[in-house]
Amino acid sequence: MTASNIQWPDSPLDAADVAFGALTSDPEPLSIDCDVFGPDVGLPPGVMTLPAVRDWLLAHSRAFAARDAVWAEVIRRARLDGPRWVIGAVGMAMPALRRYTRQLCAGYRGDPDDVEAEILTGFLAALRDHVDLARPAPYAALCRAGWRAGYRLRQQAGEFTTVDDVEHVTGPRTPQVPYGHPDVLVSRAVGLGILDVCDEQPYIDVRLGRRAIEPIAARLGLTTDALRMRLGRIDTRIAEALATGLLTGVASPQAARQLSAQAERRAALRVASAQRARSGPVEAAAA
Repeated sequence: MTASNIQWPDSPLDAADVAFGALTSDPEPLSIDCDVFGPDVGLPPGVMTLPAVRDWLLAHSRAFAARDAVWAEVIRRARLDGPRWVIGAVGMAMPALRRYTRQLCAGYRGDPDDVEAEILTGFLAALRDHVDLARPAPYAALCRAGWRAGYRLRQQAGEFTTVDDVEHVTGPRTPQVPYGHPDVLVSRAVGLGILDVCDEQPYIDVRLGRRAIEPIAARLGLTTDALRMRLGRIDTRIAEALATGLLTGVASPQAARQLSAQAERRAALRVASAQRARSGPVEAAAA
């Protein structure tokens, strides 16, 4: 598919639909092998194109296990396998996205394409980063993100009130806590040895930036579950440090030495684990 041989409509959703149709047509349509999900999910066996999978899910609205399995796979591929699967995800969700557009455009005086664009933007942001595949119902989370983005646009159309003198506006004007910079605490945690240097950026990306964990794990050469467990252990260490005042006060020399020793042990364990992973195939071949 090339941009030169397709007539692109002005509507964002129509354009995405055209791209989806091109990507799911012969000779190599985007497809999913339903056999990888196992028989318990309930999907038909064999390879199905994305439109066929979408139609099956629409016809089986209570097949929750099948929907979760399919959408977890679609989201994973959209994050790891490039733009083709991003378009595939949008096409799979097109019935819901169009339904939201109709609902939110009812009585709207602006350009309906603006509402479509906001819904699509919210959906894509969640697809790229914000939906956690460790939680159930990823498709519902994607749809909620698209709906909220479109709804915010509708609210903005009539939510502003002119104020002559802002100094006479009643109510608190001080930002609510926390209004600081959590990355400063993360940096201090690295300095104390609570958080390892190699984990600082992944932790910031996932926990503070709410980035998707799958591409980050792939870049680090880890499985998603391994990185998720590592971040969970970091959460525990940071929570304990906050509870004891290490991150918000002055660490005693004894506490600093203890944290440094723990960091050295973690580093040694990672080195040993990496060496075992490299030597495993060689030792097996020798045996």
